[in-house]
Amino acid sequence: MTTAPARRRGRPPAAAGEQTRERIVRAAVDLFAQKGFHGTGVAEIGDRADVQRGALYYHIGSKEELLFQILRDYTEVMYAEASEIVASAAGPVAQLRRLIRSHVRLIITHRREVAIQLRDVSALTGDRAADLQELRDRVQHCWQQVIDAGYAAGELRSADHVATNGILGMLNSVTLWYRPHGGRRPDEIADILAGTVLEGLVSTTYDTKG
Repeated sequence: MTTAPARRRGRPPAAAGEQTRERIVRAAVDLFAQKGFHGTGVAEIGDRADVQRGALYYHIGSKEELLFQILRDYTEVMYAEASEIVASAAGPVAQLRRLIRSHVRLIITHRREVAIQLRDVSALTGDRAADLQELRDRVQHCWQQVIDAGYAAGELRSADHVATNGILGMLNSVTLWYRPHGGRRPDEIADILAGTVLEGLVSTTYDTKG
């Protein structure tokens, strides 16, 4: 008769550990979006994720670290897409249109994470706050590169950082009013906003369809 090997104590298998961490992150996103970072207790996250407190700290370290991971992860996705668009062979106006479409789509996809950032990003301190700000600055730099190139080519009226900040602020606010069943698809919203931005920013001598 063959006996089953005894289970080793210690750290959980990598796959199981990753699944547990994903449950914790999903629970935290739900709760932070509903109640805010400061209004959510660690025990609530553990209960929602069905993870005991000791195991919870093993997987996330602290509530602030969990907030940092949530905000960092979606911002990294935004940066990756923005970098790819900037590196493409398209002209500045076409790149700007693609940046707007990408940003709106990701804002809607990650609208809970964006809402958490708009409300609770100030809860991050020290290196976490600095690291997230550096990543956000990289995203904005991608936009500024495109706008600077468009202005230098005579295709855009301005390369002022105020315009860049204003565009990103407008797009980020989508998370405040978007509703999944509101009658507009994300790509429709993106096209409306892209048209609004380009109408105000593109030089009158440049064909926006070019």
